[in-house]
Amino acid sequence: MTTYESKIQMLNCDAETAYKQLSDLRNLEKFKDLVPQDKLQDLEFEEDVCRFSVAPVGRVGLKIIDREPPKTIKFGAENSPVSFNLWIQLVQKEIGSKMKITLKADLPLMIKTMIGSKLQDMVDKMAEAISQALNK
Repeated sequence: MTTYESKIQMLNCDAETAYKQLSDLRNLEKFKDLVPQDKLQDLEFEEDVCRFSVAPVGRVGLKIIDREPPKTIKFGAENSPVSFNLWIQLVQKEIGSKMKITLKADLPLMIKTMIGSKLQDMVDKMAEAISQALNK
């Protein structure tokens, strides 16, 4: 498994508030305009699952597989050609909180060299978008 970690993002809200927003994926629907339409399309949100279309892969999903309030939300892949897990970590600070996203993917070497930097960029952009949305 290859690991990609986002840059740590500072949040203006406490970890509990961020956790409540992020642990029910229906709350993310209001932020779907922050997602580049050329990357992900047909976003669909349920409480525990977010599904989307990505070319050339097709319909893929992220499903919450574990929660540890207010610290961690773990996701597993749904209908993905590559096995991966993603989790959001939240840490309470004296003022606000910190957030980091980690992605672990089981990538064949050839695919890793082709898309590794894109996956790193994706987790960084995902963390930035969530931070912007929560800091509004």
